[in-house]
Amino acid sequence: MPSLTLFPFSDYWWFYALFTLLVLGLLALDLGIFHRRAQAVTTRQAALWTTVWVSLALLFCFAFWQYAEWKLPQDARLIAAGVTPEMGHAFARQSALEFLTGYVVEASLSIDNIFVFLVVFAFFAIPPAYQHRVLFFGILGALIFRVVFISLGAFLMRFHWVIWVFGGFLIVTGLKILFAPEKPLDPEKNPVLRLLRRYLRVTPKLHGQEFFVVENGVRYGTPLLVALIAIECSDIVFAVDSVPAIFAITREPLIVFTSNIFAILGLRALFFLLAGIMEKFHFLKYGLGLVLIFVGLKMVWLDHAFGGKFPITWSLGIIGVLLGASIALSLLRPARPVLPEPSRAPR
Repeated sequence: MPSLTLFPFSDYWWFYALFTLLVLGLLALDLGIFHRRAQAVTTRQAALWTTVWVSLALLFCFAFWQYAEWKLPQDARLIAAGVTPEMGHAFARQSALEFLTGYVVEASLSIDNIFVFLVVFAFFAIPPAYQHRVLFFGILGALIFRVVFISLGAFLMRFHWVIWVFGGFLIVTGLKILFAPEKPLDPEKNPVLRLLRRYLRVTPKLHGQEFFVVENGVRYGTPLLVALIAIECSDIVFAVDSVPAIFAITREPLIVFTSNIFAILGLRALFFLLAGIMEKFHFLKYGLGLVLIFVGLKMVWLDHAFGGKFPITWSLGIIGVLLGASIALSLLRPARPVLPEPSRAPR
């Protein structure tokens, strides 16, 4: 890869604008037409929407590859930097593979969010009919936060020492996932929720799919609002892991942005598809931990060891093997059911 950016914002602002309009249009279509009424999402609907979002990501990857194949070999800026047409075609293929690898990594890491969604919905007793609405606005907020994090990351990546910080952080996080004992999530201890309840009255009862309700002239937040804020807080925490991970795959902000957004868009459908069977994939967390360690090592060591860029095909293969092996092992060796402790008769 050349040291200069292949898709600088100054030349591709229109691409960002069109992509953002596409995403907003898809979200409006989703909430305004397909999920206008509050109803529980069935497994069949979730499978269909998961297929749709994955297909859209793959279709975008192919279209992006074809565009790069046409554009990069004749880009005057790259030609002036000494990039030949053959190199331009190679960079186009590399960019498409980086998008695909980044999408796989981000989609895999976002699976952790599903566990949080399950805990939050159970804690605040959110009925299945209203969960899609909470997740819709939760994903919308997540998109905004990711844009901020990605913009900040793109700026920081200009400094070489940040690469070591990001890489080291990913390695430590991966090791923590592998060896640190899991702590149950308790939304009640969330400092943001405590602050919310200090300045906003919260009604203990649901009022349909409303986030706010006015009673006797007083404005109240509903449990739906509190659940939404808890989900937003969790995404900020997960973004701290996922954004450095994608920058370990590619330094192109446009690829980071698009792959991240596609992974988040499919998260709601994936939640409703996997919510009932997540406990079966008990080895998946180890696969995710190893993926984080790998991308961290890629950042601080492997890229330098391979002349500046670890082969992206190898990266995609290693990540696929780690995730596939953890899922297969989970199915081959199911977790033992936790038996309730026998009750003791009073003396």
